[in-house]
Amino acid sequence: MMMPKALADIFHPPATPGVLGVFGHLDATVEAIEKLKAGGHGDELTVYSPIPRHELEAAIAQPTSPVRMWTLIGGMTGCGIGAWLTLYMSYDWPVVVGGKPVGSILPYVIIMFEMTVLFGALTTILGLLFNALLASRHQGTIAYDPRFTNDKFGVFVRCGADQAGAMEGVLRGAGAEEVRRA
Repeated sequence: MMMPKALADIFHPPATPGVLGVFGHLDATVEAIEKLKAGGHGDELTVYSPIPRHELEAAIAQPTSPVRMWTLIGGMTGCGIGAWLTLYMSYDWPVVVGGKPVGSILPYVIIMFEMTVLFGALTTILGLLFNALLASRHQGTIAYDPRFTNDKFGVFVRCGADQAGAMEGVLRGAGAEEVRRA
């Protein structure tokens, strides 16, 4: 069965042209990133690492993820819904026990907390999926090498065919073990 073109573009975006450099050492990778950023290609980088390294995070200096805002909005919504739900139920079926007020907030804090966690988690997942789909539509498929999960570092630079030679030179000059066009 054929998939409609709109869905095919979402789930299988076209390949992004660029140059992929494979590095064996962290220092060479950081040097390549700094050279590419100095050349004005900092927004066109994708960096692969087998383990999280603070040196790479500092060199890339990416902006913070917008998923945090989804979590905050979901958590505040959940807390509000939890407060509304418990207060509505106590006023709908009031049971006065020991002279306590019907709408006492303290016993409802647990429900409010649980709803905050639930809605925060659900909106985090939605925000993650939404932002990942949005990024994949704009970015396309990026070159990857399975060695990046084992012991190698990688830098992919999105560029056209006219700039590919210069990017290969920068990556080789920084100490790339292998450079290939994607």
